[in-house]
Amino acid sequence: MKPIAITITVNGQTQNINTLPYRTLLDLLREDLGLIGTKDGCSEGECGACTVLLDGEAVNACLVLAGQADGREIMTIEGLAEDGRLHPLQRHFVQSAAVQCGFCTPGLIISSLALLKRNPAPDAITIRSALGGNLCRCTGYSKIVTAVQLAAEEMNHA
Repeated sequence: MKPIAITITVNGQTQNINTLPYRTLLDLLREDLGLIGTKDGCSEGECGACTVLLDGEAVNACLVLAGQADGREIMTIEGLAEDGRLHPLQRHFVQSAAVQCGFCTPGLIISSLALLKRNPAPDAITIRSALGGNLCRCTGYSKIVTAVQLAAEEMNHA
């Protein structure tokens, strides 16, 4: 199979990449760009561990072909902190003990960010619904919901 040339903007940096048409965005991010914060949990779009923002919308990177991202903007967990300062979502996940093993955390944070962009003051039911595509086997979700609520409050008062 012949490689294709794509141009993507990842975490604010434009990347010109030659890749094979069957490769996923997840593979491209992890293997070609070294952005291993985006996790490969199931490769089937069921767990949400690979969630990234594609043009501002939360998507499972394992279900997006790399070529579909051509000319588009992607944000991964690595692009969230600014100037070495954790984003409020990252900070509140840590402070609220919403992180245990941490495998699901990047996807949960990116999904939460997408939610807060749409709804800056979600209630607990809305948060749980928005995170329905992200599986966590450790925390039981209560602390995750608390972290998102605290981050939303901080972001609304900033």
